[in-house]
Amino acid sequence: MTRDVKTPLEMFYHWEQTIPERTFLRQAIAGGWEELTWADTADQVRRLANYLRSKGLPAGSRIGLWSANSKDWVISDLAIMLAGHVSVPLYPGQDHDSARYVLEHSDCQVILCGFFDQHAHADLAIPENLERVGLHGCVIPTDTTLAEIISSCEPYAESPLPALDDLFTIIYTSGTTGRPKGVMHTHRTPGHVVPEQSQALTTADEGARLFSFLPLAHAAERILIGMGCIYTGNQVSFSAGQETFAAEIREVQPTFFFAVPRLWIKFKEAIDAKIPPAVQATLDDSKKQEIATLLGLGAAKCIITGSAPCPRDVQQWFFDMNIILRDGYGMTENFIHGCAWLHSDTPILGSVGKPMTHGVDVRVSEAGEIQFRSKGLMTGYYLNQEKTDEVLVDGWYCTGDSGRFDEDDNLYVTGRISEVFKTTKGKFIVPAKIEGLFARSPLLAQFCLFGHGRNQPLLMTTLSELGREQSSAEVSEQLTALLAEINADLAGHERIEQIFITPEWTIDNNLLTPTLKIKRHQIEQQFQAGVDAALGRETVTFL
Repeated sequence: MTRDVKTPLEMFYHWEQTIPERTFLRQAIAGGWEELTWADTADQVRRLANYLRSKGLPAGSRIGLWSANSKDWVISDLAIMLAGHVSVPLYPGQDHDSARYVLEHSDCQVILCGFFDQHAHADLAIPENLERVGLHGCVIPTDTTLAEIISSCEPYAESPLPALDDLFTIIYTSGTTGRPKGVMHTHRTPGHVVPEQSQALTTADEGARLFSFLPLAHAAERILIGMGCIYTGNQVSFSAGQETFAAEIREVQPTFFFAVPRLWIKFKEAIDAKIPPAVQATLDDSKKQEIATLLGLGAAKCIITGSAPCPRDVQQWFFDMNIILRDGYGMTENFIHGCAWLHSDTPILGSVGKPMTHGVDVRVSEAGEIQFRSKGLMTGYYLNQEKTDEVLVDGWYCTGDSGRFDEDDNLYVTGRISEVFKTTKGKFIVPAKIEGLFARSPLLAQFCLFGHGRNQPLLMTTLSELGREQSSAEVSEQLTALLAEINADLAGHERIEQIFITPEWTIDNNLLTPTLKIKRHQIEQQFQAGVDAALGRETVTFL
């Protein structure tokens, strides 16, 4: 019986047989790169799969994967599938409490560990009875390592095909509130979604080069890069870490690259520090190409920003440098099979474009909520039918995001429905709309508008690198002027009463999720005492 889609394992078998000597995985190491061909990769995958099968676990057991990006991440992902089990990835920056919840909630039986930020608290995060296998970069005690398994286990010789509706992975959403939810996807999902996405995003092009930057536990990185390389057969390179990333991407010159706004801001700041903006405005196309190459984007055919809104001035800067930075919009629940600006090379700032492929339907409900329908939808949240029923309604995934279409059917994401609040004046405030106005300031980096139950909205924000280089007086003067300018264009109930500048919000201080989304409730709660004490004083207040 012919199957209508190919699973990741089927694609793995295909490349193993047809291009065994072609380079597949490239791992940056001290002094160069370690390269694995498809044959090398297959050998390691099959040995690790044999080890996992030797544990005698029931089919479909959950296997944790907690590591920074590396060649071993992809090897582990494939080995878990080949062993007949279900992968449960964790973010390298995940806090120990959240990690333990995921491992216990999913009932993981084994955990594959590379380097992760919370290694000092591994014993708090990893249940005592969980077997540990060490991967590239692992610094915690383990029961065995991938290197030991490769030297002691024979390759698993069979090439089984999973049933299309068998569970493939549980990806826990990082969540800005509450406990993470386990998003379930079957082997059918990548078979429908990834080939279409790879064609649309150019990653299927012959000789495409991929570079893995965001954590592979991040759904977009897992799908666009981790699955993309398996479905296309093209090579993917892995960085040795933040310190060497810039040199490595410059050497690789990927043909496709995806990142979050934080990186695009850093790219812009790096060039601004070398070339004054006034000089940038005079550069010809050849000089702009040199800048793109310096950033590692000189050969990129498609560059996507996503996960959070990119400041418009940053995106415009890339356009001015002849680097087309396209917005993408998707989520774990629809396997990132959403919208992207791919239909032209002249994106409209603020729009995420149209459905990525013909297999995606999108609508905005009467209540203003963006909803998706496609073959990329999850089967539900693991062990949480109540939440599943809330978001999967009549074949549509209800995102919780508010949005609108323009006259050309381009989609705009205008905020989170759950983030809308009322002041004492009884009128609704949409934070994302107002935060976007402040994002044009090069002095500011992060934004959190709040004010439920207050007379007027208030803004908490953090300083960019440029902002931190200036004195408090200079920052206050410029932001006071910006506030007056923005307030003049806002409705009376929307006008910001005061700006509060706080220390940076990070994953480590629990004010950002692992996917770098802000945790509004925690931010407001952490700085509430300082806000209340300084309310009504200076227009711009440093906390």
